[in-house]
Amino acid sequence: MKIEVVIKHLGYVLFLNGIFLFISFLISLYCDETSAIPLLFSSLICGIFAVFPLIFVERTQSITFSEGLAIVVFGWLITCVAGMLPYLMWGGEFTLVNAWFESVSGFTTTGSTILNDIEILPMGLLFWRSSTHWIGGIGIILFVLLVLPQSKGSRTTIYNSEISSLSKLYFKYTTRKIVKILALVYVCLTLLESVVLNYFGMSLFDAINHSFATIATGGFSTKNLSIAHYQNVGIEITIMIFMILSGIHFGLIYGTVFFKKDNIFSSSLVRYFIAVLLIGILLITFKLYFSGTYDFLHSLRYAAFQVISLGTTTGFATEDSAHWPVFTQIILIYFTIQCAMAGSTSGGLKFDRIYIFFKSLGKQIKMLKHPNGVFLTKVDNKSINEKLEHQTMVFIVLYMVIILITTIILTSLDIDGMTAFSASIATIGNVGPGFENVSSLGNFANIPDFGKFVLTLNMFFGRLEIFNILALIMIRK
Repeated sequence: MKIEVVIKHLGYVLFLNGIFLFISFLISLYCDETSAIPLLFSSLICGIFAVFPLIFVERTQSITFSEGLAIVVFGWLITCVAGMLPYLMWGGEFTLVNAWFESVSGFTTTGSTILNDIEILPMGLLFWRSSTHWIGGIGIILFVLLVLPQSKGSRTTIYNSEISSLSKLYFKYTTRKIVKILALVYVCLTLLESVVLNYFGMSLFDAINHSFATIATGGFSTKNLSIAHYQNVGIEITIMIFMILSGIHFGLIYGTVFFKKDNIFSSSLVRYFIAVLLIGILLITFKLYFSGTYDFLHSLRYAAFQVISLGTTTGFATEDSAHWPVFTQIILIYFTIQCAMAGSTSGGLKFDRIYIFFKSLGKQIKMLKHPNGVFLTKVDNKSINEKLEHQTMVFIVLYMVIILITTIILTSLDIDGMTAFSASIATIGNVGPGFENVSSLGNFANIPDFGKFVLTLNMFFGRLEIFNILALIMIRK
């Protein structure tokens, strides 16, 4: 592995972070806020450390797979380090561990927070906090690939190190074309939601920040009560629609707009995903209604928002589900594990893997009945090879093992069982809120520092989908 190749690309990563930090500084400067100096210094630090490798390290025309993995993993790490700088300089609730937690949570689009009072943050710092979602949603590496002056082979190597095999299912284009499609869909959804939210009564600043968080399926809000602050049905419906869109494979959204064969309406996977969401909404609605928690309309309103929010790993809230009946919490926990589709900005196991698991289970049963038969696992009439099928099964097992290990570690720190279990699921799934002490309208402030650090590792495993990190660790040369 050539270290200079990795360092060169980390320069691009830092440069991009510096740009967004400078935009946040301009907002803070315009509003005459205390966060202007921390944001400016952070921007300058990123710029300085970016410029040296960009100028003095020679560009290479080829990148090996191990170098691509290193660029991806270390690119995410250095981004999160850069992201914590303005928090640390500003102070307040941001200790070293808290600043690291908030930065990792932002860039991995987890949306868990250590802040007890979000609204005390200056507007510049709020914008930076939301920007970490927006950068992380599409992926810092894909942002870099969009403008990277690299050869086709090098770009493809980095892309393959960042994107899972499932995400490539509906993409039959060159790497540069795929990156442009992802960026086009991402930006257009963000702009459209900002306009609609502003129309329904959000300030332009809040509309942009919440759009950043929605399209990235992140969940950082500018308000302590999240979306519950607004008590506006129009805003809630708008966010629900865009959460669902952000949880669908972007290739299918592109195909729908440009009348391609693979689109939202032709995909059975999308239909099953929506159907499962509807079942979850109905189950929780009726439980809330018959338990006397709310009347029917409010039961439907709150159930729909929470199922879609957790089922797409966004993590916004309109009500505190920690006080709901246990049955509804179990349903919601399932959605924090399953989550939305590959190829979207959603985290979690991904609905595609759950779908493949049951398809594979059906195939195994058929093979018991017909040992000499040949059976294929298909998703939307696309055959899934046995390698990807096996990889899916291993991923699911690894995912559950990490949840178990994290839960054990957290309970050893005297954290109660539900808080530990739900926090483990919420962080590896990049969902955000859990239950009990880390519920929808709660935060992670009371988790011990070591526990917070463990949970940030979870966030990285979830965002990089486990295999990339393990592969980098196991590389021998």
